[in-house]
Amino acid sequence: MTSRDAVLGRIRQALEGSAAPPPVPREYAATGGLAAGSDAVIDLLIDRLEDYRATVHRVGPGADPAAAVDAALGPASSVVVPAGLPDDLRAAAGDRTTVVDSPALTAAGLDRIDAVLTGARVAIAETGTIILDGSDDQGRRMITLVPDRHVVVLHADQVVHSVPEGLAALTPTAPLTMISGPSATSDIELSRVEGVHGPRILHVVIV
Repeated sequence: MTSRDAVLGRIRQALEGSAAPPPVPREYAATGGLAAGSDAVIDLLIDRLEDYRATVHRVGPGADPAAAVDAALGPASSVVVPAGLPDDLRAAAGDRTTVVDSPALTAAGLDRIDAVLTGARVAIAETGTIILDGSDDQGRRMITLVPDRHVVVLHADQVVHSVPEGLAALTPTAPLTMISGPSATSDIELSRVEGVHGPRILHVVIV
């Protein structure tokens, strides 16, 4: 008998005759009070994102997001994009050096690129969280963690109110990245430092 068997045997003996644990209540709300994609839910998301020091660009119905993407990329002279990013968004990078991601692009190579431009899977207004799941328009997690500036393009119908709604839109086995503002941390003296674990600058374009 191994030590593991002995320990587990004692646990089984201690639990013998114990009452079954009570059921876990799961009557929590599965949806929020604001409709996905509504003006109210987008306003809430913008409020949260700006509170986290992200910059938000809102594009009106039927308008071309290219100008907003160009403004979000700002002074960046180079940008990496996932292979599945729509052509119109890729073109919004303009005259900047545009690198299409591939497995050959290493962390050292990404460190020499100023910005990354991606889509997203869903955004949760209640917490100001944008979630990427590695889909074709988002690419590998690495490309969204190394460059200093991240520009995310969201469509209004991707914005939901509550956490349960956001989680319901995800595949649990996907490589999820949850973003709530620029990367930031604080030391023991509460001095805030940005860009330690990811992009220092976050711009969100809501179409």
